[in-house]
Amino acid sequence: MAVSSNQKTGFHARSNSFPSRPNPIITQLDEHLCRSRTSEGASTSSSLGGKLSSLQDLHDCVNKLLLLPLTQQAIAQENNGKWVDELLDGSLQVLDLCNTAKDALLQTKECVYELQSILRRKGCREVGLTSEVKKYLTWRKIVNKAIHKALKGMQNKDNFSTSNGDHETTTIFNMIKEVEVVSLKELHSLLSFISGPKAKTTGWSLVSKLVHHKKVAYADEETDINEFSKVDAALLALVDQNTSRSDKIKGVQSHLESLELCIQDLESGLECLFRNLIKNRVSLLNILNHY
Repeated sequence: MAVSSNQKTGFHARSNSFPSRPNPIITQLDEHLCRSRTSEGASTSSSLGGKLSSLQDLHDCVNKLLLLPLTQQAIAQENNGKWVDELLDGSLQVLDLCNTAKDALLQTKECVYELQSILRRKGCREVGLTSEVKKYLTWRKIVNKAIHKALKGMQNKDNFSTSNGDHETTTIFNMIKEVEVVSLKELHSLLSFISGPKAKTTGWSLVSKLVHHKKVAYADEETDINEFSKVDAALLALVDQNTSRSDKIKGVQSHLESLELCIQDLESGLECLFRNLIKNRVSLLNILNHY
């Protein structure tokens, strides 16, 4: 969910052109937004954790901004207007995407726990292990389908109306809008990370391809793939009946442990962010209902 250079420049110019001594909360929010514009780069579990923390800071500033009388008056004056509709729509989109990410992590975590339990019980001796691996990969396919549906629904959602309001009102609304755009972009990156580069073929189709590809193992292990993709690749190697399983069992268990830790970190960040998002939406609705 990229933000165009015109949008970035426009938001930055307006926020910097605020009165010479703006409220400290507005200054703090602008500083967080400036940092978010420079936080590009490859997505890793650690970088995504940092981005989730940054989003929490952004939305914490937004909540403080919504408590300012100036902000409340500006929103109340625009009540029933296109700007307010866009803010409400944008906050709901961010909440929906955050909830999709939470659900995806929860479902994957449950599958990981079940697979870990089965591996401990069955080891590499029982044929039934293959069906359990297929079950995990099928669940991954279901999760990825939900992710792709959510991401598709976010396309072309970063265009906003222009304003005829006064300078202060324009600045406040545009800063909140940019926070929503940044949030959608970062959550988009997180969901793409969860689905992994193999999302389009994960599931039964990948399992069936194993019959024709004996060398699916750890060739990608040293490359820049994430914890979700490493588990997928290791499981595909595990169900290759033509090679020994004992070493692969250890490798799968190691990857599952890494994925479990990754999910725990991301879940913690998402839960804090989700609470902030709920708080901000409630504050926004309270302003509209009481002014």
